[in-house]
Amino acid sequence: MSETTNSTDMPPADDLASGGAWVDLEHFRVTGYDPGSLLARVSWYIVCELLFASSLPLPSRWRCTLLRWFGAQIGRGVVIKPRVRIKFPWRLRIGDFTWIGEGSWIDNLAMVDIGSHVCISQGVYFCTGSHDHRKRSFDLITTPITVGDGAWVAAQTTLLGGATVGANALVAAASMVHRDVPPGMIVGGNPAQRIRDREPPAKPT
Repeated sequence: MSETTNSTDMPPADDLASGGAWVDLEHFRVTGYDPGSLLARVSWYIVCELLFASSLPLPSRWRCTLLRWFGAQIGRGVVIKPRVRIKFPWRLRIGDFTWIGEGSWIDNLAMVDIGSHVCISQGVYFCTGSHDHRKRSFDLITTPITVGDGAWVAAQTTLLGGATVGANALVAAASMVHRDVPPGMIVGGNPAQRIRDREPPAKPT
């Protein structure tokens, strides 16, 4: 997105001088964003609250079936633990034999694509939405998130929109990822930084 802004997007000089608000949420704008049909959203909200996000230890295959009914692409052997929340199933792809841990929140205003054999640990937050702070109207920005095959995103990590976690990468617990993580790299911290390369596991003897 260009850094160039119109003068009408900038706070008035008297607002700047008086310490007034630099944003005008009365004129918040959402452009180029379609969340899906109202019927689908309301239906999913009800199903999510009553069944999908329940604390009850329902079988993962039930949760996967619910997601597929609402348009998600879910592979074989996927494990979804209790209290997982997903904003829009129709913007979700999960490969084979991937785990989604308790309390994870996939806030997928944009597409979230999770590969095969991925471990998403407890409380991971996928944040695909943000705002253009350079504009008074605080416009909505949505960008996708991708997690490659064999990656591990450890507990309480936040993945921000536009980030790609490469295949077999490892993100340490409580990290914040705002840019791409190369394949096979271990990162951690806020913001996430390289720790070292991840070594492949030894072959069984």
